[in-house]
Amino acid sequence: MTETKQDKKPIILSGIQTSGKLTIGNLIGAMQNWVKLQETHDCYYMLADLHSITVKQVPAELRKQTLDVTDMLLASGIDPERSVLFAQSHVPEHSMLTWVLTCNAGMGELARMTQFKDKSKQHADNINAGLFTYPVLMAADILLYQADLVPVGADQKQHLELTRDIAQRFNSTYSPTFVVPEPYIAPIGAKIMSLQEPTKKMSKSDENDKATLFLHNSDSEIRNKIKRAVTDSGSEVKMSDDKPGVSNLMTLYHIATGKTYAEIEAEFEGKGYGEFKPAVADAVAEYLRPLREKFTLLRKDEKMLKAVLAAGADQARRQAFKTVRKVYKKVGFIQL
Repeated sequence: MTETKQDKKPIILSGIQTSGKLTIGNLIGAMQNWVKLQETHDCYYMLADLHSITVKQVPAELRKQTLDVTDMLLASGIDPERSVLFAQSHVPEHSMLTWVLTCNAGMGELARMTQFKDKSKQHADNINAGLFTYPVLMAADILLYQADLVPVGADQKQHLELTRDIAQRFNSTYSPTFVVPEPYIAPIGAKIMSLQEPTKKMSKSDENDKATLFLHNSDSEIRNKIKRAVTDSGSEVKMSDDKPGVSNLMTLYHIATGKTYAEIEAEFEGKGYGEFKPAVADAVAEYLRPLREKFTLLRKDEKMLKAVLAAGADQARRQAFKTVRKVYKKVGFIQL
């Protein structure tokens, strides 16, 4: 049966950088949503390795990390039969379209990007042109696949607005070419905070390893990090803005067990942190173990991981080539 326009699933594009190791925050905030979206959308999931090199990388480590992230996505439930999973660098059309879009973006627009200002402060010794033009590459990522929707966090909203502006400008100048993407607002999930600074979001780039739960951490590493997590004065297990450390551990316990916050408060009523923290540590270790075990099993088959990326790149290029061919013709390049 031929798919009608009404039956066609909306296209969604999302990416994840391959620098740094994935955390429980990545799992809750992005990966689990990606798995669910496979049921309702045509999904393009991109390993953003081109974006990763705006910061200096160790080449061998970047290659390893790209395969690690591929593996972790597969272990979490991303199905290459239902989604297009690919590495950005394997699809040269990303770079090809970026140049055309760069010539349709204003210096003033890019200079206003707050993430460029923030990253310039973080990497003052390496303020490269890639940091400045990063949002144009992101626009190319999205527009190549004619994405209807793009999941965005607070730090990426400005980049999506720029993508929409560039798409509308190109469509107005050269005739309709790009779908103008809309933001996809994912269901609000639990926000995971640093184990050592619970008023700050957990980050894979935190210099303090004890602050972050990585998906590859062993049971003992998870337990040790949670048992050493910063808590608050007093000993009451209660969800409260005044108790960010305990509230963060309650969030982890809620994720790992499915219990409501009221149920957690009741479970530990009259008990201190000495009983609460080991219970959280055991529950989170139990929760993450199946994912880590599947990751470890799949990681032994590097040939399979590369085959998944090759097949994904082949699928991605079919759509990306159509877009670039159309764009190149419209801007006046001779077609061969």
